[in-house]
Amino acid sequence: MSAPSVQQPRDDQPGNPSDGTATLAEIARAAGVSAPTVSKVLNGRGDVAPSTRSRVEELLRAHGYQRRRGSVQPAPLLDLVFHELESSWAMEVIRGVENVARQEGLSVVLSESAGRLSPGQTWVDGVLARRPTGVILVLSGLDPAQRAQLTSRDIPFVVLDAAGDPGEDVPAIGATNWQGGLAATRHLLELGHRRIGVIGGPAGIMCSRARIDGYRAALETAGVQYDSALVVNGDFHHESGYTKGLELLRLKDRPTAVFTGNDLQALGLYEAARETGLSIPGDLSVVGFDDLPLARWISPPLTTVRQPLTEMAEAAAHLVLDISRGNQPSTLRVDLATRLVERASSAPPPQGA
Repeated sequence: MSAPSVQQPRDDQPGNPSDGTATLAEIARAAGVSAPTVSKVLNGRGDVAPSTRSRVEELLRAHGYQRRRGSVQPAPLLDLVFHELESSWAMEVIRGVENVARQEGLSVVLSESAGRLSPGQTWVDGVLARRPTGVILVLSGLDPAQRAQLTSRDIPFVVLDAAGDPGEDVPAIGATNWQGGLAATRHLLELGHRRIGVIGGPAGIMCSRARIDGYRAALETAGVQYDSALVVNGDFHHESGYTKGLELLRLKDRPTAVFTGNDLQALGLYEAARETGLSIPGDLSVVGFDDLPLARWISPPLTTVRQPLTEMAEAAAHLVLDISRGNQPSTLRVDLATRLVERASSAPPPQGA
């Protein structure tokens, strides 16, 4: 197949053979497709069969095809994708990204990966077609092929509150989850509690594991034996706070205090306490995590660990914009500080407990 005469888009000019890069025509010949088809893949067009797209992408990487950088201006958009899009937790993140986008004259495209830890190919195709200024992934990440697709189009991305280890070369914004778990548990220990339960988030999510690790470290430092029967995993939603809370509160030797992986699970635990006839904090102390606005208004107001969600989102937006402008960040990993906020849901254990 001979395709050198095909007119190329401005951002997809052939490479210089003398510098070791492959030309678009060479990629097309190797893939057994036309040069316009390779151009469609390069430009994120959706009208390419998945198998063809995959074959062309692999050859682009293998042959070191280089696009001309800076020839196409990105769209004035930030793509914000959530693992799950619900609750006031997500609203705090959206607020932070919107704050920065508004200052920079950008719009925000919002999407959800329906509980998957990496968004699907349909989402990737949409991003490639939109060519946003940057992408922010919340509680999710990209698989290697997706990373390569965005990188090959010069679309920068940042992970916010990574579900797993994003990798040393991936820009990521998080919070000091381990220290937050430590502070929450230490607070309860200082009040005199020794049977402290935990309702964590999903076991496979990094922030959830870190919070429980902080809990264990606080117990160890205080000389209190860890009891696995007091540690259960939920899913960061109200319902799991309720169902897992009932499990803990129906134990023969129930906890006198519970640290929940987030504020939503604390709300569910409140309902479980009411159902079992326990008062908060008279019979049961509760500490949450996040410090969502609702934490101040429930009864009693919730002691919780403040995670600076809006500030984290703002930091992620600034970081991805810096990268889009060609600036090399001084560090790829930033964890913002958490802090304990004491309210009325925690108190010393009942006498004799």
